Amino acid sequence: MLILTHIVALSLLLEASSFVPQPVKSFSRYTNLKMSSESPTALDPNETALVLIEYQNEFTTEGGKLYEAVKECMEATGTLENSKKVMDAARGAGCTIIHCPISFERGHNEISSEPYGILAGVKEGEAFTAGTWGAEICEIMTPKETDLIVKGKSGLCGFASTNLAFLLRQNGIKNVVLGGFLTNCCVESTMRSAYEEGFKVYTLKDCCAATSLAGQEAAYEHTFGMFSVPTESAEFLKMLSKEPATVGTYH
Repeated sequence: MLILTHIVALSLLLEASSFVPQPVKSFSRYTNLKMSSESPTALDPNETALVLIEYQNEFTTEGGKLYEAVKECMEATGTLENSKKVMDAARGAGCTIIHCPISFERGHNEISSEPYGILAGVKEGEAFTAGTWGAEICEIMTPKETDLIVKGKSGLCGFASTNLAFLLRQNGIKNVVLGGFLTNCCVESTMRSAYEEGFKVYTLKDCCAATSLAGQEAAYEHTFGMFSVPTESAEFLKMLSKEPATVGTYH
C-alpha cells in the first residue's frame, strides 16, 4: 500500500512537471475600470447613500493608535479633505449619509482569545474601545442629526453583524458610495458584500486610505473594478450635479 502511495505521488509529480501553462486571457477590462474613462452617469440622491467607514480618531487623528500607519496614504490622497467635501455635498444634495464605525467593549472579548490577522492587532492594542476618544468619529466628519449611524460593527465587513442592510433598504437605496478605512480591508469587505446584495457600488479612491500606498494602488487597480465602479470625489460630485432622469435602472 505504501509503495502504491509513492507511485501515485510520483505520477502526480511528473504530470505537474510536464504541465505547460496556457496563456491567460487578460481581465484588465474588468479590473482597471475608472470613471475618468467613462461618461459620468447621473445619480439620484434619493436612491444614493454615502457610506463612511471608520472615520474614527484611531485612524484619522494624531495620537490615534493607527494614525501613523495610514498617515502617509491619507496625506498623499487627501483622504479627509476630500471626504469632508463629498459628505457635505452629498448631504446637501439629499443623499442618505451613513456613518459606519467599529467598536469593541473593554477587553475586546468579541474577538477570539486566539486571534490572528488584523483583529489580533486590534485586540492587542485595545483599539476602538467603546466610549474612548479613539473610537469616536473624528471632528471633521462629525455626523449631523439627519445622518444615520450603523450599529453593531465589530468585524471587517460593514454588513456582517450590523444593521447596514436594514438602513439601506428602509431608505430605498440603490446606489452605495464608499469611502473610509482601510481601503483593502473594511472598505473592500463592505464593497464586496454590497455588490452581492445587489446594490450599484461606487468606491471613492481619494476618500480611502490604506497602511501603504502600494496597498492602496493595488486595491484600486486590481480589486475595486471587480466589485464596484472605481471613481474619485470630483467625478462623484459631477454625477450628483447631473439630472437624475438620465440614470438607468440597476438590477
